[in-house]
Amino acid sequence: MREHIDAPMAEAVIRWRTAEQGGRLSGPPTAAVYMATTVFEHLDLHLSILIEQLEEREDGSRTCKLDFLVRELAQPHLSPGVRLPVMEGPRVVAEVELT
Repeated sequence: MREHIDAPMAEAVIRWRTAEQGGRLSGPPTAAVYMATTVFEHLDLHLSILIEQLEEREDGSRTCKLDFLVRELAQPHLSPGVRLPVMEGPRVVAEVELT
């Protein structure tokens, strides 16, 4: 298990869905670095995403660092404003917006 993302590919804001919105029943993960799946929908490209949560913001969202297991596939599609779902299986549990 990773403790930190030392060289992130991107920074983002993450918003976790509540259980009532279809998110995780146990709430946001507590692992230092959380791994899930994301989809670049316009490409139908599914990739493993790594998320290290940082500071909580006033609106309940958090800043975070992002990395990808297959970095070369993600790199061309990363730019500020891109939004990606964070998925556990077929269920969207959060969304990230690249900053």
